[in-house]
Amino acid sequence: MSDLVRYELRAPAAVITITRPDKRNALSRALISDLTSAFLRASTDDAARCVILTGTGPAFCAGMDLDELRATLGPDSDKVWDDAHRLSALYELIYTLPKPTIAAVNGAAVAGGAGLCTVCDLAVSVPDAKFGYPEVRRGLVAAMVMPHLLRHVGERAARWLLLTGELIDGVTALRMGLVNHVVGADHLMDTAHTWARSLAEGGPKALATTKDLLNRCSPRGVAGADLARASAEPRLTDECRGGLAAFFDKRPAPWMPKEG
Repeated sequence: MSDLVRYELRAPAAVITITRPDKRNALSRALISDLTSAFLRASTDDAARCVILTGTGPAFCAGMDLDELRATLGPDSDKVWDDAHRLSALYELIYTLPKPTIAAVNGAAVAGGAGLCTVCDLAVSVPDAKFGYPEVRRGLVAAMVMPHLLRHVGERAARWLLLTGELIDGVTALRMGLVNHVVGADHLMDTAHTWARSLAEGGPKALATTKDLLNRCSPRGVAGADLARASAEPRLTDECRGGLAAFFDKRPAPWMPKEG
């Protein structure tokens, strides 16, 4: 399909694999576009009864491509708004897909990568995967993922993850409710395919209707467009510029308390 995303039909599932291991499968504009195309393809592929999303290399998805983001903070700052809306649309596409979706988390699922996990219906993870939302440590806001995270872990755990930016492993993610199951790396895809065969025992229309009802029963206090805007706005602040500069320079963020 592209050099960033691989689409394979392994009946009864379409397997969508992020293939950008050199960048820890970070979400660039091109990758977001290719993932959108892959999920749209799966939605109309009659042989695909469900979808498995996974990654190559040591990471599932390390979140936003910060190199690309840093380049938009200058003369191309108007791209920030479009970038946020495109990622929001991808999340909405996966979340509302009429076919069941499974995240097979092979490694770090951080920031936007954790968002990809939470918009899938089911999630299986390796024990040493890392989950987290470190956006605040860069002067960013994890706005688009908030409703999805809250549905899985509840407000207390969500506040801890979003406000501290701390990372958790797969076992802790299971305890919190962020994933359904934890297995060794050798069994990750086997487990996902076992689940796919179980899902395929359901009638396609019954599964689609069940998903639609679940989506409608799930409360949404903030519209997706508003969440995208709330995610984009901090990217244009001096705080974000300072946070990203500190990240790339491997030094403390400018708002960190001085020692002593």
